[in-house]
Amino acid sequence: MITRMSKVEIVGPKDLLRDVVALLQQLKVIQIDPEESELEGEDAVEEKVRPFLHDERERSLFERLFLEDLRRRIDDLFASLPDVPVRTSYIEPQVILDTILVTVDKHLRTARTLTERKRSMQSEIEECVRFASFLGTLDSLFKQPHTPPNLDVIMLTIKDQTAVEHIRSTIAKLTDGKFKLFTVPAGRGTLAGMITLEKDASVAVSAALTQEHVPELALPPSFEALPLSGKITYLERQGLELSRQIEAVDRELGDLGRRWGPIYRRVREWIDERITLLTATASILQTRMCFFIRGWMISDDVARLRAQLDVSFGMQVVLEEKHMREKDLEHAPVVLLNRPYFRPFEIFGRLLPVPAYSSFDPTPFIGIFFPVFFGMILGDAGYGVLLVMLALYLRRRYAKKREVADASQVLLASSLYTVIFGVLYGEFFGDLGTTLFGMEPLLIERRTSVIPMMVFALSAGVVHIVLGLLLGAITAFRRKVRREGFAKLLNILIILCMIAVFATFFGYLPGLLSRPIIMVILIATPFLLFSGGLLAPLELLKNIGNIISYVRIMAIGLTSVLLAFVANQMAGATGDIVLGVMAAALLHLLNIVLGVFSPTIHALRLHYVEFFSKFIESGGKKFDPMHK
Repeated sequence: MITRMSKVEIVGPKDLLRDVVALLQQLKVIQIDPEESELEGEDAVEEKVRPFLHDERERSLFERLFLEDLRRRIDDLFASLPDVPVRTSYIEPQVILDTILVTVDKHLRTARTLTERKRSMQSEIEECVRFASFLGTLDSLFKQPHTPPNLDVIMLTIKDQTAVEHIRSTIAKLTDGKFKLFTVPAGRGTLAGMITLEKDASVAVSAALTQEHVPELALPPSFEALPLSGKITYLERQGLELSRQIEAVDRELGDLGRRWGPIYRRVREWIDERITLLTATASILQTRMCFFIRGWMISDDVARLRAQLDVSFGMQVVLEEKHMREKDLEHAPVVLLNRPYFRPFEIFGRLLPVPAYSSFDPTPFIGIFFPVFFGMILGDAGYGVLLVMLALYLRRRYAKKREVADASQVLLASSLYTVIFGVLYGEFFGDLGTTLFGMEPLLIERRTSVIPMMVFALSAGVVHIVLGLLLGAITAFRRKVRREGFAKLLNILIILCMIAVFATFFGYLPGLLSRPIIMVILIATPFLLFSGGLLAPLELLKNIGNIISYVRIMAIGLTSVLLAFVANQMAGATGDIVLGVMAAALLHLLNIVLGVFSPTIHALRLHYVEFFSKFIESGGKKFDPMHK
């Protein structure tokens, strides 16, 4: 439900403003209303009422820009430092702010230099690994007995992997096929290549590769004087040395973070508090002696905040609950508070825009109707029992994860209704309950009673849509839009009369009632046009179409029950008990998976499209109280 909100005003001497704002930030109970820029009856007030920071607006703006820039630099520093546990600092940030301005840039340069050095050394290690891989291949190649003495090596980087065959054919033409090309992945979608060929052809091949824009990898100069095996050993030692240097850089960054991290973290927290204070005081009014804080809070918290102000400031700070005007309803923030059963269903309500303060909270309606529609569609006691077990496991396993815990609670409620409707339909894994236990339907046998099931689904639709129209009429009368309210009531009357006429045709009501009911429809139609305008008949047809769309409850449920029956029939048709049980179990498992997602999607659609469109008004503002 939407919690009742109160418009309040807090008044006190200017020298207590900082303490009052700090208390309000700590309690998190009031949201300042920026829409109220001046007090009522300002002309009757001797002293001019103005924004609190009116005289210091420019200084406040520069201070905020300065603090936001300092916070950005501290965040950049934290991004360059490793995430290490740090102690809590109790230093007063405002005292050392001048020092922080100097040290943060110095430490940021140091951290970035160390990070860049570490990144460079990591790239060198990757190069060493790639060189070592190539040289290892080359070493084994030179150890072959028939290797020519005039063998040369060209290393290259191939950025486009599709160009390998083109490069291979180009080299083959220049060397008469006397070459070998080796490639290995080099990261980022490139290949590192090594060509072994006779020295006489190496110049021409290098020129051709340059012409084809294929860059060569030049071996480090220090390798030139080393034998091939020595080069491999050198690369391995170089990789180990680079790894040790990276560890040293990590230690240096860690020491920097452990030493200065607590101070910068405390300064950043103070900056956040200071910016919040500047933002809050920008919407606070003042006279020469007093400040005025106007805002919104939950009505149940007013007495508690008044008592806390009395304890902290005596009678110097006063809290007054203001009279709510009609235009205030447009600015009132929205807080949704529901009973424990309904609270998990807020997971679906959060998918919608925040409802207006004068509207309704959709959560209780989802909590009532969603499990019912889910159970009507799935409607198998065996499936329901399995889903109850799954919901209980998820609720216990993920009790500390709110989203999963709420979803498991919703699944539990929906599964219980699935068991109930499964008993009413006489379904337990399809007809398995009938075969094993003699289970019979208490209400409807869905597989054969298609028309009664359709009537049952349409009846649910009538109840749902009529309730939505009734709530829409209440909302319209609240907003003083009486014509819209009467139009919705007339829609309800005409829809119920049309249902009664159909009931007389099929013998559910006496036929003599059809004529007076039709007369009521004819009399109500002009009033509908007067209250709803020329589009009112189209709106009526839309509402009737919304009711007809509830036939999907029958159609989707029929699909589910038929699949369950097919699964059981396949089990008996295979001629092998083990194979039959496995086939039936797989089909039932598939049916359960579909039976969870399909009813969820369609039950939500019936709420979002057909039901909520009748009365929910969006445009509300979420309650965002002052906080540190």
